[in-house]
Amino acid sequence: MASHAEFGLKTPGSEVVKTFSDRIRGKTILITGVSPKGIGSATAVNLGSQSPALLILASRTRPRVEEVAAQIRSEYPSTRVEVITLDLGSQKSIKEAAAEVAKLTDKLDILINNAGICVTTRQKTPEGIEQQFGTNHIGPFLFTNLLLPLLRNAAKTNAPGETRIISLSSAGHRLSPIRFSDVNFDGGKEVPPEEDHFKPLQGAFAKCTEDGYNGIVTYAQSKTANILFTLELQKRLAGQGIAAYSLHPGSIETDLSRDQDAELAAQFYKVAAYWKTPDEGSSTTLVAALDPALNETKGLYLVDCQFAEAYSHARDPVAAERLWKLSEEMVGQTFPLEA
Repeated sequence: MASHAEFGLKTPGSEVVKTFSDRIRGKTILITGVSPKGIGSATAVNLGSQSPALLILASRTRPRVEEVAAQIRSEYPSTRVEVITLDLGSQKSIKEAAAEVAKLTDKLDILINNAGICVTTRQKTPEGIEQQFGTNHIGPFLFTNLLLPLLRNAAKTNAPGETRIISLSSAGHRLSPIRFSDVNFDGGKEVPPEEDHFKPLQGAFAKCTEDGYNGIVTYAQSKTANILFTLELQKRLAGQGIAAYSLHPGSIETDLSRDQDAELAAQFYKVAAYWKTPDEGSSTTLVAALDPALNETKGLYLVDCQFAEAYSHARDPVAAERLWKLSEEMVGQTFPLEA
């Protein structure tokens, strides 16, 4: 379990970083998906308050991430902040961003895969991958693997498990396993029962576009992928001093919902019992990234600052290995085990 049983639903991230300040001081930390008023921004500001050696903020929209960087530099002038442009929907952008990170530092203590999108219309990445699967899973899969040499460098001098890879998922993962038979949701193929989504979906969650695309189900698939990716990382990185965790940050009103119509937004409000502030929304990420009790891997998925159990389709080691191989095919690159 986590070291602080009192941390929970309403714990602010600002309290978490003060508790674990010694785990931040002097560290090099990278956060993706940083923009004003979001979870990534709250995570970055909280970490920046505790004197990391280097805080790298990544976002698709540079002016927005620069706004967050300027806030941190103003409030905490001793903290070094660097900004990189990263579009997780573009493998070209990911490779360029990873190369830029390698120019900034030769080690990375903590990687927080915070970025994500939720869309309701069919879109594809430049590589032809369904946009949510491509951005929410394939992008972080490639970016993380390209940065593994820097994480391994950090692990050489950190205590085992102190080097961390944190990937934000969602409670929405429960709605869909990975549809290996039709991962792009193109349709026209028979879907095996074990790959089909949860039925019946509630209200606006069941709405599809005219071409049969359901953005909630495809989003759920990508969030299941985040957890399975973490499960496979735990297996592959065992003995290398790098821990990996996934989490549900809670319900927070951010730009993630900008593509939703009024009906869908209302449906989300019906199912969410409590809406967190961005500061509260950053707390589970920060526990996953910093808590020394998590140096030894004893769980996979956290909710409200504590371990919770992901749905069975997100804990399947066979699916995790299969997803890894599919992801390698989609990026055209293999990432073998390294001792």
